[in-house]
Order: sequence, then structure tokens, then C-alpha cells
Amino acid sequence: MIAMNYRFVLPADYDMAVIRQRIASKGHLLDGFPELEFKAYLYADIHSQTWPATQNVYAPFYLWQGSGGMRQFLCGPGFAVLQGDFGRPDVLSWIPLCQHVSTSVQQARFAVRELSAIPPSRPLAELEQQQLQWLGEQQQRGALASISAFDPQRWQLLRFTLWAAPLALHSQQEGYEVGYLAQGQAARGTA
Repeated sequence: MIAMNYRFVLPADYDMAVIRQRIASKGHLLDGFPELEFKAYLYADIHSQTWPATQNVYAPFYLWQGSGGMRQFLCGPGFAVLQGDFGRPDVLSWIPLCQHVSTSVQQARFAVRELSAIPPSRPLAELEQQQLQWLGEQQQRGALASISAFDPQRWQLLRFTLWAAPLALHSQQEGYEVGYLAQGQAARGTA
């Protein structure tokens, strides 16, 4: 598994209806994509009545079964169009320590992303055990998907969750609305 995310921070006066329309017209194009568990089309809108943000952001998040699907997407025409429209983003990726995706994941309307540094003194086996406990806690709280992953280049921990309703955020967390959730062949069992 590979978690992947990129973000475009947009001007404060950007019309986020353009992003919502882009998601509505293009979101379904990744349904059935090879090796894709899901793609959450995320956005944050400073004018949202539901979950106001501090900045306008378009930030798709992916969970891949393997690198083949990720490569196919990044080298394909859809990503080329995205680059033409917004420029080439820094594509971040993480190796999952643990993950759970509910059969009800299509009900996701909100996402929370949290990044933190992994101290050099922290044993990774200990971190993995802690994240398994965190995963269980998120399931008990009603998360529709929970992913804990790490980047061994930046030594960064990612915690990502999908929810049916918004919740209170902590200072290190970023909240997003989910415009669409595409599920690939991996999730549909049609690989």
C-alpha cells in the first residue's frame, strides 16, 4: 500500500465553485482505476458554511494497493491535465503502518490530515504498535477510513481519516470537505 497526497493552495478570492465543478465532472473518471483503493477529492474553502478553512485548498488524497497504479496515474493523461491547469505539485507519499477502510467509505464527506515529525530516538516498531492502537480508536469513533503512514525520507508521520460529519480539529490537523470518493479496481474487487 502507498498513501499519496498533493495540495494546491489557492488565492483567498479564488472561486471554489470551480473546484467543486471540476470534482463533479471528473471525479468518476478514477472509478475502477487499477490498484486504486480510493481517491478522496478534498478541498478546503474559506467561505464554507459547513467547515470554514483558513485557506482555499485543493488536495486529492489517494490510497494505492501498489506502485504500478500510482505510476500509471502520474504518467497518464489525467495528471497531465492537472499539471496544465495548476502546475506540477510536490507529490508526497507514505508507507502505511496500518489502515482500515470501511465498507461505508462512500459516505465520507469530511477528511482530517495530520502530519508530525518522527523523533530519531523513536523505535519504528513502537511507533507501529501505537498507530495500531490509534487505528482502533478511530474505528470506535466512527471513522470511515483511517490510515497511519510514514515517510522514511522526511521521517514524517501521516494520520488521515475520513468521516461522515465534521468534527473539532486540533492545532496540527487540517480539515477538508470530500467532494467525491472514487474507488478503483482494488476496492471493487475487479482487478
